[in-house]
Order: sequence, then structure tokens, then C-alpha cells
Amino acid sequence: MTAVARDLWRPASGCDDDCLPAAGEVPTVPVARRVLRLVAALGMLLAGIPVVVLLPVLPTRERQALVSGWARATARAFGVRLVVRGRLPRRRALLVANHVSWLDILAVLAVAPTRMVAKREVRSWPVVGLLAAAAGTVFVDRARPRALPRTVARVADALRAGRSVAVFPEGTTWCAGNGATDCRPGGGFRPATFQAAIDTGSPVVPLRLTYRCAATGSTTTAAAFLGADTLLRSVARVVAARELVVSVTIAAALHPARDADRRLLARAAESAVHLVPTAGAVARARLRPVPTVPPAVSVAAPPSDRKLDLAA
Repeated sequence: MTAVARDLWRPASGCDDDCLPAAGEVPTVPVARRVLRLVAALGMLLAGIPVVVLLPVLPTRERQALVSGWARATARAFGVRLVVRGRLPRRRALLVANHVSWLDILAVLAVAPTRMVAKREVRSWPVVGLLAAAAGTVFVDRARPRALPRTVARVADALRAGRSVAVFPEGTTWCAGNGATDCRPGGGFRPATFQAAIDTGSPVVPLRLTYRCAATGSTTTAAAFLGADTLLRSVARVVAARELVVSVTIAAALHPARDADRRLLARAAESAVHLVPTAGAVARARLRPVPTVPPAVSVAAPPSDRKLDLAA
């Protein structure tokens, strides 16, 4: 594999330690509170074991409710409050979101208990990997680019079966800090999985994830899980932060035409997530934006001949 192909398949952000909050920038809770949060979070992870056992035998609605409730409760155990703006379409859809943290998975599952697309390594994570597999996660082997068409086919199969699928098409996490445009992964949203939405006539729903500290009223990178970070270090920052809030904003659904270009569709979705004007791109991609159900009020966490490139 060439270096260029490897970069397309395994994108990297420009983040480093300078992207993380400086000491004292984010108010913290006492050490005893951090320990309690860790114990509560461990308890929720252990509670995921019976969830794994029950999921295969539950009807769809009950399965979704169980996954959503577990995700909300686990995020809360870590000391994170969830805020949702907007509503999802009732029909199945391809959900695409920016990627900041490991917490993104819990936030998306809490809002839309759906199948996820995740890197293969997640399967080996204790309890979380079991839960992800039981929930029908589509695992991506980033070391085997030739497996990408098969992954896209699995996403399309899930959509045809009436299941929504969520993906982080940036391919990696980054800080998403204010003005941190140099940190965004090169290439933007990877277009491959968007082909599944086009082939199945599924809407694409952009989700915008933002983290803020309610104690200071400003956005924060405390939850960011950067390439140089360790999971333990990231978890420590999260449980120490006071009043950390993750907001999930559901943008208007994009309905691609059958002959839409997946690259332009990806750019339109990316622009919706990052609030960049895209009138020209939307027109050329032949998309029909359909508003989601208003109002956008904050609520507490409640065809085969087309080749695919390596850009996941």
C-alpha cells in the first residue's frame, strides 16, 4: 500500500497537547466526587453485560429503549449531561456526525439507538466491545482497505432492512476547538459510506456534537480524545470536569437523488455539521433538504458498477 493510500484510509488530525485545556481553565470537582463517578461508570459498564445478553431476544422497540437508556445513564455516571436539539426522522437514515471523543458514541446511542460503524479495535474493549457487537455494530478494519466495499455493502444492507446506521466520517477524533481549523482531519468527511445512503434511497441526517462547560458557559476541549492521548488520561479529564455538557444538534435531513455524487453529498453533510454555507454544492449534488420536526428546543437526555475509493 502506498503512503498516500494509507493516509486516505487512516486520517489524522493536527491536534496536540496545546489543544487541551490549560490547568485551571475548566472548573473541577473534588477528588471524592471523581472517585464516585468512576465507580458509577464502572457499575454501568458492568450493567452492560446483562444488556448484551438481552439485546438479541428483545423486540426492536424495547432493544432501542434499552440501549438508549444504558447510554444516557453511562454518560451521566461519567458526570456528563446530555442536551438534544431537534428531532430525528421517523424512517431509517444514515446518521453522520463530527468526532471529538469516545463520549460521542454514548451521545449518539442515547439520541438514536442505532447500529454504529466503528473501528475494529473497539470490539476488543472490555464490555463495550461486547455491547457494540451485540448491538450490530459494523466494524471497520482500517488495516485492510480492500474490505471497504464490503463494509459499505453491510451498511446498505442494514439500511434496506430498516435499521438506521451512524458513522463518524471524519475517520478520527479531533479537538473541535474554536478557530482550530488547522486541526481538522485532512480530506474532510470520507465519502464511501454515503454511497450506501444513495443506493438505498436513505436520508442523510447530520449531527453536530459540541462540548461545553456549563460552569463557565463556554465550549471546552476537555472531552477531546486526541491521537497522542491515552484513554485513561481522557477519562480522568472527563470525570474531573464540573458541569460538562454534550449537545447533539440534529440538522435538516438531506435526501440524495439516485444519481447523486457521494463526494458532494459528503461535503454537504460536512457543511451542515460545521455550519459552512454550501448552496452550490447542494445544488450540484441534487439534494432535497427536508427540515426535521420543529421546534429545536433543548431537552435533557431523554450501483454495483461504481468504484469506491479508499477514503472511508
